[in-house]
Amino acid sequence: PTSAQVSAVPQPGRFCYTLDNDVLTTEQRQFYEDNGYLLIKKLVSDEDIERFRKEFMRICKKEVQVPGAMIMKDESLRSQYGQSEKVVNKVQDFQENQELFRYCTLPEVLKYVECFTGPNIMAMHTMLINKLPDSDKQTFLHPMHQDLHYFPFRPAALIVCSWTAMERADQDNGCLVVQPGTHKEPLKPHGYPQGEGKGNKLFHGLLDEDEKSPRVHLVMEKGDTVFFHPLLIHGSGINKTSGFRKSISCHFASSECYYIDVKNTTQEHLEKEIVEMVCRKYNMTSVELR
Repeated sequence: PTSAQVSAVPQPGRFCYTLDNDVLTTEQRQFYEDNGYLLIKKLVSDEDIERFRKEFMRICKKEVQVPGAMIMKDESLRSQYGQSEKVVNKVQDFQENQELFRYCTLPEVLKYVECFTGPNIMAMHTMLINKLPDSDKQTFLHPMHQDLHYFPFRPAALIVCSWTAMERADQDNGCLVVQPGTHKEPLKPHGYPQGEGKGNKLFHGLLDEDEKSPRVHLVMEKGDTVFFHPLLIHGSGINKTSGFRKSISCHFASSECYYIDVKNTTQEHLEKEIVEMVCRKYNMTSVELR
């Protein structure tokens, strides 16, 4: 099932963004072709999601250490809540945690991933996001952006994100917002949003955003999974509820993808920022990036 009715007439043999196999219907392929995303209802089981949730709680309480992971927290809340899910906004790069990494190996997820990447698949970037209740400061607003900005590899058409809602996601708790069809546009310059106080580290957004471009709020139920292209412009609003909006995601790429040098591109300043962060984190004077 796709997330909207398809009006375009499908043209077999004219698909640029999906590969020929018997998983996607012609209508689903056409929808992704036109819009850059595809929503599959109830793909991940409640049982799996509860296992991921329990493991996330253990990480928050520091019962489990995840080598190489970046645990993003709102430090201002720690004195109030201590070590708990009320403080942790994101666990990034969880590939060394066997339980969470199971998400990237679920056959029901990989079945769809293969439609975009082909059979030789690599998990490139993993995240469990816990969108905290927000205030007027909009700390956890994620500005509109393209994920390819963060990836020094190509081709973009062989990269796909799988993003699964761990509970209902809607406009109240900050669901994903997409601009359909923007996956056909080039990678645009990104940076920190202007004039909104302090931005979250590495939460880059488009510097020149088209406010008139139509937007779709992806209202999703627990277990619903959206697959989207890394050039699709998307973001998420603030969580206006008192609960938490969790999701788990992985960016997959074909192993045929290759790394690029980002010097003299719009991604160059991001590379510098990452080098600075690593130097600070490990107290080093220089880092060789490969």
